Amino acid sequence: MSLKITQVRSIIKRPETQKRVMRALGLRRMHQTVEQPDTPTIRGMVAKVSHLVALEEVAEVKTAPAKKTAKKAAEAEG
Repeated sequence: MSLKITQVRSIIKRPETQKRVMRALGLRRMHQTVEQPDTPTIRGMVAKVSHLVALEEVAEVKTAPAKKTAKKAAEAEG
């Protein structure tokens, strides 16, 4: 399982520690969304800035690898 984290409030006039947590989560601008693994570390970081972000749990869906077309297979061979 992973977490979809979206920045919904600005970090202007927020304590430096909260700004650093947002950077560590990969959030740099408003309405930006990142996907992070669901670990206790990430959950703790989200809890520290819960008033600035929206959180959505995403179930991981395994997809089959893309099949190569005849043209791409010929290019890969040489």
